[in-house]
Amino acid sequence: MKKILAIALILSIWACKEQKKEPSIADTMKTYTIGQMMDNESVAGGSFSPDKSKLLVSSNRSGIYNMYTVPTSGGDMMPVTQSDSSSVFAISYFPKDARMLFRMDNNGDEIYHIFVRDTDGSHKDLTPEEGARSLFYQWSEDKTAFFYGSNKRDNRFVDLYKMDLESLTSKLIYQNNDGYDVGVVSPDEKYVALSKSINTNDSDLYLYNLKSDELMQINKTQSGNYPQDFAPDGSALYYTTDDGSEFSYLMKYNLADASYEKAMQRDWDISGSYFTQNGTYQVTYINEDAKNTIEVKEVATGENIDLPTVENMELTSVSFSDDETMMRFYAGGSHTPSNLYVYNLETKEQKKLTDVLNPEVQAQDLVKAEVVRYKSFDGLEIPAIYYTPHQASAENPVPALVWVHGGPGGQSRQNFSSFIQYLVNHGYAILAVNNRGSSGYGKTFYQMDDLNHGDKDLKDCVEGKNWLAQQAEIDGEKIGIIGGSYGGYMTMAALTYTPEEFDVGVNLFGVTNWMRTLKSIPPWWESFKDALYKELGDPYSADSVRLKQISPLFHTDKVTKPLIVLQGSQDPRVLQAESDEIVAGVRKNGVPVEYVLFEDEGHGFVKKENQITAYSKILEFLDEYLKKEESTPLKEDSK
Repeated sequence: MKKILAIALILSIWACKEQKKEPSIADTMKTYTIGQMMDNESVAGGSFSPDKSKLLVSSNRSGIYNMYTVPTSGGDMMPVTQSDSSSVFAISYFPKDARMLFRMDNNGDEIYHIFVRDTDGSHKDLTPEEGARSLFYQWSEDKTAFFYGSNKRDNRFVDLYKMDLESLTSKLIYQNNDGYDVGVVSPDEKYVALSKSINTNDSDLYLYNLKSDELMQINKTQSGNYPQDFAPDGSALYYTTDDGSEFSYLMKYNLADASYEKAMQRDWDISGSYFTQNGTYQVTYINEDAKNTIEVKEVATGENIDLPTVENMELTSVSFSDDETMMRFYAGGSHTPSNLYVYNLETKEQKKLTDVLNPEVQAQDLVKAEVVRYKSFDGLEIPAIYYTPHQASAENPVPALVWVHGGPGGQSRQNFSSFIQYLVNHGYAILAVNNRGSSGYGKTFYQMDDLNHGDKDLKDCVEGKNWLAQQAEIDGEKIGIIGGSYGGYMTMAALTYTPEEFDVGVNLFGVTNWMRTLKSIPPWWESFKDALYKELGDPYSADSVRLKQISPLFHTDKVTKPLIVLQGSQDPRVLQAESDEIVAGVRKNGVPVEYVLFEDEGHGFVKKENQITAYSKILEFLDEYLKKEESTPLKEDSK
């Protein structure tokens, strides 16, 4: 009898254990306000001070980007600038003293100026010409000057200048009369690499002799060729090319005998390569399925060095101190913002310098994206980045958004986005599609949307919606589309030309009138304008008929689904008129339309206060018109 009772007791305990399940992430996760999510700090850059005691970085912790220093031994980040209007982006410490370079525009107008911050805290505009745009290129080999580009002579073309660090005066090194893009300068300052766009994929590569004024073309066939770096001794130019290949690889051109040799090739695009200061290492970036893979080769041995690791994260960028004994790197992923680290190459010690995740946000509540692929209408395989909310399941299907990147030749990547995580946290699945025409998947794929925008690329997005609808965790009756710039155009094209496919549209500063946009290209894009016209169409030719056909502004009567539009009034690429007019046109249909305009933003929103406003408005809109639930106003909305 006792034996029977004991067995019954064991069975009873076992049954109780079976019924008691461990709580899932969905059971324990928190829902965050946009204010909490945007308090994930964004840190970028990392120039070593001459004594390696500090790093100079940019951070948006104040609400907009400013310059900060952080000790390489660890410690508090200290503000260097305290701008409360235009964002400040650090460029570099001076090579031999504690002065600093930074760049700043005017509230997003993209007319950058280069400034110096002196050791006494004062700062000076080194490129003060009104309306002129200046970009830092590189330090001279002897560290007594830096090279930069400016269009102050002719606003269409960027000339090459050399700025002396002692006198802070500049002189013209190369006058660009023919619309070349200026690349890298050789260590002996004899050559500058130039490129010239043929179309949006292909460009010719040249070496210009600054001493003899001779110009020599490097590539022999039409292909995508871009200068990367000169060998440390100046004997060769390294450049990326896709000549005879779907993907870009690294080529070495030897100056002495004009010979070529393939330096590196991988199964994906090599997106960049450079040598460290003394030529000990060569750093190469590979765009591997929408994320960075980094290789650092020891030049003397030809072997890659072992890079530091951070659990469950990817290295996203690296750079070295001038003496090559220390490396700073960022590590993060789609599920976590990138933190800054330093690594001692001699002792192999690494130290974390930042903790950018808002302490109010639990790391386990963020979602790691996965790469998926689906077949489009014609059988073409389309890659995409998929974020699934923790609360999504077959028993609890959630609404979803097809996310379209900018470009048109951009790429959705496996990077962290507070905005995406905010939407996912609130129960919206995101499928960031890389429709045909996206970069990173071979040049054939990249060119598939040429002179075909708003057609097959849009069909790829519709098939993305169809893929979502087939997933058990997705409510197939509640799928919208969202995008910025070209992605905003795709949003409007979807609502205009396929009005029954998507349930709502979110248009962030999207093109709606291609003829106006292509005619109002900023003057400093002159060197790229013809290439852009070859891909999209020439608004001054017979192409204008097709451009009008694919411009949503002229077909707003077709829009039947709710729409929200967001725009920066300082935007030099997509003018405010684009959004003003599309809103007015759609409102005539009696369709719900919301419009959010920021007077102090350009092409994209960089000020935290504006991001909070924009993204909370989008969530409220989605809750009302896609999720179709009454939304609860967030505290941060009033900011």
